[in-house]
Amino acid sequence: MRIRATVAAVSGALALSVLTVPASQASSPSFALTQANSAPVISKVVVNSGKPIVLGTTATKKVTVSVTASHSSGVEDALSYIWRGRDNNPNLYDFGFHPDGTKAKCKAANATTSTCTLTITVDPGYLWNTNATNWRVYAGAWGKDGSFTEKDTFSSVRFQRLSRLTADASPEPVKKGRTITVTGKLDRANWDTRKYAGYASQSVKLQFRKKNSSTYTTVKTVKSSKTGTLKTTVKAVQDGYWRWSFAGTASTPAVNAPGDFVDVK
Repeated sequence: MRIRATVAAVSGALALSVLTVPASQASSPSFALTQANSAPVISKVVVNSGKPIVLGTTATKKVTVSVTASHSSGVEDALSYIWRGRDNNPNLYDFGFHPDGTKAKCKAANATTSTCTLTITVDPGYLWNTNATNWRVYAGAWGKDGSFTEKDTFSSVRFQRLSRLTADASPEPVKKGRTITVTGKLDRANWDTRKYAGYASQSVKLQFRKKNSSTYTTVKTVKSSKTGTLKTTVKAVQDGYWRWSFAGTASTPAVNAPGDFVDVK
């Protein structure tokens, strides 16, 4: 995996050295990068609707990026990519080149301002666990007069390792006043191994929802084991659903287990 990731990263760095405009525009003199005095102004960039990018072990994810820019001539096109620097090379790791022969979809708010939308495909096959952190967001925009502006770091977006959580309450059914044992497991994507692994020593809440209610209430908090397993006991009082709830960390998103119903006789 490390060899594959290195090749992709180096290829990305080389591509950036020659990528100046979308291929569909490269043949048009009007889109030469002039860095004009009156360049477009980028006012807003939104990646993945403002949410972290959460990835499992293998599946790629398409992420929408919108770039809002203004220019007196109007806005023709925009581009964006997500990158993380290393070894003094700011473009060593990146996702999101403008695909050949395509343009962003730009919607004009008025004669001078447009929001341009494009899609970036992110592949966890090129990530290590240490990449579950903030990545920089590059943005560029073209005016209809051929002027261009860019910013290497307009904003940032966080990458997170997908989390999973299970819950099992038993016995089912159970007599009122007897003991219910609730077990489960918290794990998350391991980008180093391409497998899921238990998330150890995390505080996870045990929650209960009455049969005819839509609200869960926290009963107690339990620490996950070295392998991510969870186990505790409670008294059977009434029919309802038991679940585990994890609040998440900087590298791992919050997750709730599906509720497991217990019939109390």
